[in-house]
Amino acid sequence: MIKKYISISDHPSYPRYLLKWIILTTPVALVVGGLVAFFLWLLNSAIFFRFSHPYLIYFLPLAGIGIHFIYQFFSKSSEKGNNLILEEIHQPGIGIPARMGPLVLFSTVITHLFGGSAGREGTAVQIGGSIAQVFANWFKLDQKDIKILLLAGLAAGFGAVFGTPLTGAIFAIEVITVGKFAYKAIIPCLLASFIGDLTVKFLGLNHPEYHIDLFSSPDFLTTILAQLDLLLLLKIILAAIAFGLASFLFSELAHLIKKVFNFIFKIQWLIPFTGGIIIILLMILVGKPDYLSLGVNAEYPGAITISSAFSKGGADTLSWLWKTIFTTITIGTGFKGGEVTPLFYIGATLGNVLADFLNAPVSLFAALGFIAVFAGATNTPLACTIMGGELFGGTYIVFFAIACFVAYFCSGNSGIYGAQKIEKSKFWFNHKTHKINIEEAQKRRQNYFIEKLRKYSRA
Repeated sequence: MIKKYISISDHPSYPRYLLKWIILTTPVALVVGGLVAFFLWLLNSAIFFRFSHPYLIYFLPLAGIGIHFIYQFFSKSSEKGNNLILEEIHQPGIGIPARMGPLVLFSTVITHLFGGSAGREGTAVQIGGSIAQVFANWFKLDQKDIKILLLAGLAAGFGAVFGTPLTGAIFAIEVITVGKFAYKAIIPCLLASFIGDLTVKFLGLNHPEYHIDLFSSPDFLTTILAQLDLLLLLKIILAAIAFGLASFLFSELAHLIKKVFNFIFKIQWLIPFTGGIIIILLMILVGKPDYLSLGVNAEYPGAITISSAFSKGGADTLSWLWKTIFTTITIGTGFKGGEVTPLFYIGATLGNVLADFLNAPVSLFAALGFIAVFAGATNTPLACTIMGGELFGGTYIVFFAIACFVAYFCSGNSGIYGAQKIEKSKFWFNHKTHKINIEEAQKRRQNYFIEKLRKYSRA
């Protein structure tokens, strides 16, 4: 009976089409939601355990070696992480290993247990992709439906881990290709993302809440007048340019660190070992552990966190830069997790600093940075605009859109996902980046600068 419905074409019957994807996505989303809930519980437990045992940071280099050999022994191909999922969606190959989900789940917990600065979206997305692949194999789907189910798994993981189901669905169809949306997958992605999110909530897992205190009680007229405040809009555009440049810096630094370490070390396990030592030395240099782990929970009263950035004085001038350095070294040297929550931290703290500099509302600019740096680094401005509405309310949706799209353009043809395709360059005059991926665009950019340096050095 199931095979009858999942093998039909898309167009003869929309009710059948809908029923087909309900049958396919529901079990995927339920399993993904359950695993994400387990992951979030385990992750929070690990983080608070480290808070009470701060000496664990000094074992981070050994934890890095352990993560390296776990992947080498169980599933070397899974080390590609999110990029493997994007590659399989663009051009199906060997498929996504079923081991990817549990491997990234436990290696991410290990990373945070010992103080690595990483996120959690990568884990949720990889859980979603690996579970979707398992069900695709069970249902014996063709390549076209496998791609859609992989996108649904991605959406379920993202929506569940952040409690933003609509964002999860839009993110899934927007992230695979810059300048093009996978609209054919929108219904399965919506179904999967909402079911995944509801599963996490049903299991009692809560997400952090953030608030913008621009007005004490904003009514419709006050909101309209605020959006017509040209000086405020100018400040938002200036801040969004900075958010886009911060996205570009993060993306380029993450790729550069990985490339440099692979060039320096021929013995691969020395890469995470050295990365762990550098993180320890950086923590000692900074003099506080604020830039370790997620940056969501405060290890001690007065610690700089994402939440503190929504209040005046809740971030240091260079908090965003320190978090950039800590995270790019952690991820670039082989530790697992993701980049998105650190990007939230970077954006919120940068927004806090810029608000003070521009004499602008602190909580508003922290929220704008929260979503805009993420938008620039992942090339998903629409999803991030919607995330702003889901997390902070729809009152300031115009501000969210301006910040996200300006940051998106100012981040250039860069991004944290090397396998992300560029359907069209963001800039009409740059046709050379048409139909390539982010990694290839980065290589061309590096070669361009190298040639320029050689030219001027000969002059």
